Amino acid sequence: MLSLPISTAGNQSPGIIDSLFTATSATCVTGLIVKDTGSFFSPFGRLVILCLIQAGGLGIMTFSTMFAILLGRKLSISHNMTIKSALGQTRIEGLRRLIFYIIAFTFCVEAIGTISLYFRWRATTGWSALLTLERALFHAVSAFCNAGFSLFRNSLSGFASDWVTLTIVGALIIIGGMGFIVFLDIPKLKFWRQDRRLIASRVSLQTKIVVLVTLLLIIAGALGIYFLENNSALYGMSFAEKARTCLFTSITPRTAGFNILNTATLRPATLFMLIILMFIGASPGSTGGGIKTVTFGIVVAALYSMFRNEDRINLFGRTIPKETYRRAAVIIFLALCVVVGSTFLLSATESAAAQSSHYFLGILFESTSAFGTVGLSTGITPNLTPIGKLIIMLTMFVGRVGPLTLALAIAMRRGKTVFRYPEETLMVG
Repeated sequence: MLSLPISTAGNQSPGIIDSLFTATSATCVTGLIVKDTGSFFSPFGRLVILCLIQAGGLGIMTFSTMFAILLGRKLSISHNMTIKSALGQTRIEGLRRLIFYIIAFTFCVEAIGTISLYFRWRATTGWSALLTLERALFHAVSAFCNAGFSLFRNSLSGFASDWVTLTIVGALIIIGGMGFIVFLDIPKLKFWRQDRRLIASRVSLQTKIVVLVTLLLIIAGALGIYFLENNSALYGMSFAEKARTCLFTSITPRTAGFNILNTATLRPATLFMLIILMFIGASPGSTGGGIKTVTFGIVVAALYSMFRNEDRINLFGRTIPKETYRRAAVIIFLALCVVVGSTFLLSATESAAAQSSHYFLGILFESTSAFGTVGLSTGITPNLTPIGKLIIMLTMFVGRVGPLTLALAIAMRRGKTVFRYPEETLMVG
């Protein structure tokens, strides 16, 4: 559909590679682009991209299940188990209600975001009502789905001083990146007084880890950007402008991809810190990618337990099963393999990028952005060779599907071994 002449403003096909790249980036809610979305594509092309972003953000399984239910089809046990795994649920009871909750929650949040952006932009810009509505809807859906696609050539740089717009977009990014299941716990959150202390009712361990890690990463990222770029990209700004810019720039690497600072002008240390944030990504069951906040939290907790010579991994008064830790460790290892492999291949194919300074860091940044489905770039995406674009497309696909899921789908099923070999101690470290 994106290859059709009707999809472009000049009625010219962008070519099969660029069309496939754009479709992959939209479906994987990444935001890396080889053609400017706002000027190159026609309203029809932008509508196709918006629909792909919505489908990718909610998840193909969620959409397929919703249509199956609407068509009156009975869900099989295997289908229910697949949905349960995708949504991080432990039970298959009530999955129909959960699917409709996710759909309703998504559309309600996106509608609120669209209305908020519409009234803000109508009051501060000279756009027509129809143009404002299109841009508000597109950016609200893109922000909630953590896609990072923008109809503006310089992303949201034109709104760097508009704290209302940044607050709305930032809130949509955080809500979409925390995961649908987290918000199921909100009605359970109640407070009461006990022994002159304010006690909160117990919510799931998943919610606690997601909220804690999300807050810590946002705060740490904002502080890091402030101290690293205070006399560089932030030079000349007031303290309020610096705080607003640092906070928003810390939120977007969590798989969103919008930017108000020119990424290519940031210091190497700042770029490396953004790479870490992009690699961690959003939360399980959310619209974002990366290794996920819970995976990162479990591994940190495991390392802390090892340093204390404890044989159990404990968090918030709960013991994490060793099987969960092993799964988290495998996810991080496979993710590192994907990023390293993609960076290596791009280093071999992109000779043009090698002519620029810090080219390797730029390629590593591009690979991590693709894997984390972020969309931030130092500017090398449009100049990639056809092979480089295919490498980034594959990296985006793996990042959205999940390295462990893809590995389990490709691997041959093996029966359980009924014997064990004798153990032997090895020297490590």
